[in-house]
Formats: sequence, structure tokens, C-alpha cells
Amino acid sequence: MNFYIKTADWQTEHTLISAIREYVFIQEQQVPASLEWDGLDETALHLLALTEDGRPIGCVRILSDASIGRMAVIKDWRNKGIGKALLQAAIETCRQNGWLDIHLSAQTHAIPFYEKSGFKIASDEYMDAGIPHKAMKLHISN
Repeated sequence: MNFYIKTADWQTEHTLISAIREYVFIQEQQVPASLEWDGLDETALHLLALTEDGRPIGCVRILSDASIGRMAVIKDWRNKGIGKALLQAAIETCRQNGWLDIHLSAQTHAIPFYEKSGFKIASDEYMDAGIPHKAMKLHISN
């Protein structure tokens, strides 16, 4: 089945975004809800991946400091290009906003995924919500 990526409005579509993150981070990865809901969503830019018939299957948020995060794809939809499409759309959103030094916090198992899009490791490993991560950066041109 095909999917598409769209800019999502947190005020009107937060239930769709929240459902994906609840499933992936809180249920699947056991991230405490108090860490997942950090109060930054209201001011972030959000992208949503939807099936042709409108079912939410992935999301990502972008903060105004060019930080890409909270990228999640529903388990049954992984390895189908959705994460890559979300990441490319997030990078393009940063470019459109003039945010050329992009950074993110990658779970270590996902580092090769981000490296394929040009991100470079920028830190030693650290724990976040009990999951090993490394900071990664990407400089893009306008």
C-alpha cells in the first residue's frame, strides 16, 4: 500500500501523532510517558505519514533549533521506506526554514539508517530513557 507525508498541525492532529508515539515509544520501547511528553510538541513542526486511506503510520517532529526527533513508524510499516521519506521531508523542512545545521539523537541501532542520509556521529554513546543513543549532525546547504 502507498503512503504520503504531510505537514501536521499539532492542535488539530495531536491525537494521530500521539497514538503513534504512544505505541512505538511508550508501549514498545518502554519510554516513560513523563519523558515522551516533554512539553515541546506545541511549538514544534510535525510531519505525519499516512496510508492512502488516511491511517497514521509514522511521524517526526522538528524543533526550531533544527533538532529532528520523535521519529516513529508503526511496526508493521517498518522497512517500507516510510522512515526514509519522513527523514528526507524533515531535512527539507529544515532547509526551507534556513536551519542548515541539523542535529538529532539517534538510538544506536538506528545509526546506519541516519548515516545513509549523510548524518555523522557527533558524540560518545549516552543513555536516554534507558536506551543507548549517540548525537548525530548534518550540515546542509541552502
